[in-house]
Amino acid sequence: MRVHPRWFAAAITVAVCVWPLAAPALAGTTAPEGPGPNLVLKGHTADLAGAEFSPDGKLVVTASSDHTARIWDAATGAVLSTLGGHDEGVRSVAFSPDSARIVSAARDGTAKIWDAQTGALLKTLAGHGEMLEYAAFSDDGAKIVTASRDDKATVWDATNGEAIADLVGHTSPVMRAAFSHDGTRVITASADRTARIWNTADGALVATLTGHTGMVLGADFSPDGKVAATAASDKSARLWNAQTGELIAPLDGHARAVTQVYFSPDGTRVLTASQDKTVRIWDAKTGAQLATMTGHTRAIASAQFSADGKRVVTTSHDKTARVWDAATGALLATLPTDGSEGQSIAISRDGTHIVVACYDGAARIWDISAYQPH
Repeated sequence: MRVHPRWFAAAITVAVCVWPLAAPALAGTTAPEGPGPNLVLKGHTADLAGAEFSPDGKLVVTASSDHTARIWDAATGAVLSTLGGHDEGVRSVAFSPDSARIVSAARDGTAKIWDAQTGALLKTLAGHGEMLEYAAFSDDGAKIVTASRDDKATVWDATNGEAIADLVGHTSPVMRAAFSHDGTRVITASADRTARIWNTADGALVATLTGHTGMVLGADFSPDGKVAATAASDKSARLWNAQTGELIAPLDGHARAVTQVYFSPDGTRVLTASQDKTVRIWDAKTGAQLATMTGHTRAIASAQFSADGKRVVTTSHDKTARVWDAATGALLATLPTDGSEGQSIAISRDGTHIVVACYDGAARIWDISAYQPH
């Protein structure tokens, strides 16, 4: 991760910017530049790896290389708690579905569960031999999965912090892991060029997805759990039968590594984000390409569907965030990130706000409710 000048530790402030509301954007690959952020969350002393809204929209959590995560009031930008128990940089943060807990994953090889209201440490998940890349809750909040550079993933009981199953079989670092929506399976993406699907109850291997010729960097299940999608450094994504591991369709067309892949909330489409500066939307049944979102001038860092599936939000190393029409690929808004490169982007569940975690150690929040498909 790139290193940036450190912020003064005493400068734990919130900058609230007031800007005129931008007019709705015109369709196409260009749109009028929108306003600066409504809130800038400052206080971390190193670059940010991620930021997420709580499901109820009241909180934001940020992850930083300064060894901490922080909880913020999403409406005012006030810092509510500093989660300071890790010994190295925090790589990933996520809320439980009920917004009551947070899981953080760090370079120190541990994940930690925190009370989202008080910031109190509830459990430490220890057992990995190398740094963690990612952690996430299951949809029911009962389990957590961690992905590590020690070549394995682990499923944990989110209440007592005990390991339920070690998912062992990859021969290179596990870059991402995701639960099926019913919580019975996990898909793991690995630098060993495979993805694997596992039973969460006992860690049994269900299927190995082979065929990529580069590192698998992302993976996701369809909402019904029948299809899996993978993204890889070989410039492709793929759709698979999640029960048998058979290839359904390759998603070819990107010119550089595909770093992220996600199903739309209704499962009918797939989003891919690439280092080729584009995001693409595909038919989840046939693999046909439906839309291409062009306009970013550097690699895509992060992309996400809105909860209603009508918009896509992106951030890039070109120092902007963007809002798009998910059906047509039309650009709805370009939002400057104050001269700092975006690392991750998240959209609130109600679709009204985005938060971008930036390399300068600040997170930025915009109200995007004005930017709607035409």
